[in-house]
Order: sequence, then C-alpha cells, then structure tokens
Amino acid sequence: MSDKVYIFDTTLRDGEQVPGCQLNTEEKIIIARALEKLGVDIIEAGFPISSPGDFKSVVAISKNVSEPIITALSRAVEKDIDRAGEALAFAKRGRIHTGIGTSDQHIFTKLHSDRDKVIERAVAAVKHAKKYVEDVEFYAEDAGRTDQEYLARVLEAVIKAGATVLNIPDTTGFCLPDMYGSKIKYLKENVAGIDKAILSTHCHNDLGLAVANSIAAVRNGARQIECTINGIGERAGNTSLEECVMIMKKHADIDLHTNIDTRQLYPTSQLVSKLMSMPVQANKAVVGKNAFAHSSGIHQDGVIKNRENYEIIDPLEVGVDKSSIILTARSGRAALNYNLKNLGIELSKEELEEAYSKFLGMADELKIVQDDDLRRLSGMLSSKSA
Repeated sequence: MSDKVYIFDTTLRDGEQVPGCQLNTEEKIIIARALEKLGVDIIEAGFPISSPGDFKSVVAISKNVSEPIITALSRAVEKDIDRAGEALAFAKRGRIHTGIGTSDQHIFTKLHSDRDKVIERAVAAVKHAKKYVEDVEFYAEDAGRTDQEYLARVLEAVIKAGATVLNIPDTTGFCLPDMYGSKIKYLKENVAGIDKAILSTHCHNDLGLAVANSIAAVRNGARQIECTINGIGERAGNTSLEECVMIMKKHADIDLHTNIDTRQLYPTSQLVSKLMSMPVQANKAVVGKNAFAHSSGIHQDGVIKNRENYEIIDPLEVGVDKSSIILTARSGRAALNYNLKNLGIELSKEELEEAYSKFLGMADELKIVQDDDLRRLSGMLSSKSA
C-alpha cells in the first residue's frame, strides 16, 4: 500500500499575496468549496491578524467547508495566535499554523535576536496555540537556509511542546532538489520524536525548483506538500498543486498517493484564474492551454495514430475534454485530414493533395487555421469540381 501525501492548499493565503489578485470573502468561499470538491486535505484560509477581511474570510470558510482541515496562519506572537484561534471557532477541524524564522539570516538581521531566544519563542507559540486547537503546525521560516543541527534542535523543542506538523519552508526558493531532499532525510533521522509529527514542504519558485524540491522531500520522508493552484504566490510563485499531484500519479515507483480527484484540476485552475484575474501561462504543465495541443506535423501524426506517442497524461484525467490538433504551416496532411474529418468533410487522396497545397498558403497567411477556414477551403474545392 502506497503512503498518503497530504495536500495543504494555500491558494487563499500565500497565493492571494500576488499583487492585484486579492479576493473578497464570497470569492474565497467559492474557491474553498472548489478545493473541497478537488479533495485537498487542508485549506489555509488566511492570516486573521493581518486584516478584518482576512479574519472574516477564515470564519466564513470555516462555516462553509466541512471536509478539509481549516488552517489559520499566525506569527509566533500571542495576539496573532489568539486571533487565529477566534477565527477558527466554527471550524469542524481547525489548525493553527504558527512559526518563526530559524536561519541565521532571519535571526540576526530580521528578528535581531539569538538562537536560544528563537527556540523559546517557538515553544511558547506552540504551547499557546494548543490552548485553542490540538492540531498545531509549526513553520521554521527560511528552513532552506537554516543550519541543519540547529533546525533539528528547534523541531525537537516544538514537538515536545505539542506540534503535530513541522513545516520546513524553502522560503526564498534557494535550495536544489538534492539539498532539500537531504535536509528532510537528515531531520527524519536526527530529530527525537519525529514519529509524532508530519514533515511538511513549503517551497517557493524563485529558481523554478519548487515542484522538484517538493517531490524530493516526499521521496525522503515528508508527507505533506504545501502548494497552490496554478503555482501562484509571492514573487515567482509557490509549488504547483497540479504538477505535484500528477507527478506522483504518473510515477508509480515513488509509491505515494493523494486524495485529489484529478478530473477537477483543470476546472479548478480555470476558476482560480478567472476570480483572481490572473491568466494561466499557455505552456503551464498540466493545465495550460497548450498542455495537450499539438502543432508540429510529426507530433500530430504520432498523436493521431496513438495519443500516448506524445502524451503521458490523458486529458480526461485532469478534466480537459480532448487533445487539440492545431493547424499551422508546420502541420502535415494527416493533421489536415483529421481536422477535416472532424468537421464531416471526407476527401479523396487527390482532393487532399489539392487541399493541402491551398492549406499551406492559408496557414502562412493566417498563422493558425480555424474550423471556419477549413470550411472555406472545402468550399473552394467544391466550387472547382462543380
């Protein structure tokens, strides 16, 4: 039996930090319900102390969503934790996500503190959060750049204080996959009491490695991935939920699974894109508009003969109706004939040769030949034969 990886979606918290993509409470509820339908295990609903609107949204999502755990973020500050606890009062299953920076960079230049005081604050925060909920997640901010021995000390202390999930963020997207995977492995092997908590990833995409780092982590013992729909988030974004899920689904040798209904990936992607007014990159893996589109003649011929020649994912698996054969000047006769047949236009071999000659001229002019253009092309052939 493969191990389960919990999917922690932070689209409504970290994802919403993208400039210009803020949502109102009603829109957040719509997305939260879509995430519930998708099958995410945990929804990070907001940062209650940050604004009255965020507090209101966490309360509303807690009332409107019942299956996933609802999480509220806080700093390792009592008033933050109190506000998070209040916001989660209506959650069927609530979790407070609290933490503090643990890298020397953060400790000395941001917090103006020292290592021992940071551990004291971390322990105090977890203990205070336990007054509100049993499920407390601790984040060691900038863990990616934190000394491993010190990080292990911090985690041992918060486990003793009652932390149930340990978040190891690569906050700046600095790590390489082998570095991040090795860090997780080290913690699994060197933190006393690690069996009492779940190790979690939270990777940013500053170097384009968020997904690779998250997969390296679960292959080394992490069992929760923190991610967002479409990989949206601060700066260059967060770990892409859809990419991580499909990697685990397609690589059986990893021996990991999630509760995600992958058929809901594309619809959820489109919903988030629409409500946040943030277009999905055309060549985005899994959910981009070109993910199942083919315009090269060689590829088109291969896909028409057998989809698996050039697609490792069946479009239906992720909620896309079908692959697309895009007609351009790079397309061959097979692609032209295929699209004509889909329009109910049957041509003889000779007619196809004539059509293809005219098609190439049309494609050079139009760049992409649409269905209406094909009907016009067919009409030109009919007129000549009449």
